[in-house]
Amino acid sequence: MARPVIALLTDFGTRDHYAGTMKGVALGICPDATLVDISHDLPAHDVLAGALELAAAYRYFPVGTIFLVVVDPGVGSARRGIAAESGDYTFVAPDNGVLTAVLDEHAPRKIVELSERRYARPTVSRTFEGRDRFAPAAAWLAKGIELTALGRPAGSIQRLDMPRADVSDERIVGQVMRVDRFGNLITNVDRKTFERLSGSTLDVRIGPHLVSKMVSTYSDVEPGGVCALFGSTDHLEIAANGASAAAALGLGRGAPVQIARRA
Repeated sequence: MARPVIALLTDFGTRDHYAGTMKGVALGICPDATLVDISHDLPAHDVLAGALELAAAYRYFPVGTIFLVVVDPGVGSARRGIAAESGDYTFVAPDNGVLTAVLDEHAPRKIVELSERRYARPTVSRTFEGRDRFAPAAAWLAKGIELTALGRPAGSIQRLDMPRADVSDERIVGQVMRVDRFGNLITNVDRKTFERLSGSTLDVRIGPHLVSKMVSTYSDVEPGGVCALFGSTDHLEIAANGASAAAALGLGRGAPVQIARRA
């Protein structure tokens, strides 16, 4: 890359100074960095949401991008900070499972603990390690230091128990994993899994609701109509044209989804 890219994903929001301050620290170390906001509007303390949003976004960035991921309900505790090389990218994050989905897709080549103090700010706040430990580590990586300079090998790291769809010859049972800002209910059933039941007429149910229309895009149903389709992450989602399916159906993350051959 002509300029190093640092992509930020946090639950900090934009009302307070937190996200902007991390950017300031990063630029103070690596002024040439291009800073990209994936999102700062993750639900507060929701590590699973961070893992899923990161997995949905990272592959679309230039090779060599450094991802600075701070969803950190354990800030200031004994939990570690880590940096990992995985696939074509590098990730800096707390060791709380927020990298699970990415590392499930690409086994990490190296993972280190952020234990080398020279690559952190001189004083590390017990309540804002994003500013004092994680942002400096990401910036030093953007500046060209080797991952191993950041600290000792991390060994085993924390992983989330990611819900998987259960598949049989007759049905797929999954659940809603994310609800985006449009109210689309995005499931853990990917297209490849769904197509294991291809060749049959299928019923799609979410919670107690039968979804009668499987479409290619939202406008294929009438305004407000509820439908099922594969969205941009190639996972089955339940949506409503111009409206919130989550509100219309009264459902959210964890709602059960079943795709079954019609009797």
